[in-house]
Parts: sequence; structure tokens; C-alpha cells
Amino acid sequence: MDIPSIKNEDRYEALRDKGYSKEKSARIANSSHPGKKGGKAKPYEERTKEELYEQAKNVNIEGRSKMSKSELIHALRNN
Repeated sequence: MDIPSIKNEDRYEALRDKGYSKEKSARIANSSHPGKKGGKAKPYEERTKEELYEQAKNVNIEGRSKMSKSELIHALRNN
């Protein structure tokens, strides 16, 4: 597997220190407009537990069936 280069190493390391995953940190560090929001999805807190469960299912979060709403939110944010 070819590992892509990181365009902004300082930003990448700062994000990793905050607990972001390697993939998410790389996406943000390589973005030309990291502060700009992308989609118009409603915040996790405004979604139902069922909606959060489906999102967790889509990204293959293990143990999702036993998670509370707040645990699903935490898992989705840290995936």
C-alpha cells in the first residue's frame, strides 16, 4: 500500500495529539480549506440513536449495538 504524503505535518501532529485517527488527521492536514464545513448534515446531538446506529454501521464501528447514544457519538467522532 502506498502511503500518501502529509502536506502540513504540524497540523497533522496537532490533530493526532488531540486524538484524531491517522486517516482523519491526514485528510484535514491535506485539505486546502480545513476550517470550511463540507456537508449540511445535522449535528450528531440532533440525530436519533437509530440514525447514529445506522451511521456507525456504515463505517463499521464494532460494538455499536451495545452503545448508548453518547457512546455512538463519541465512536463516530473518533473513528
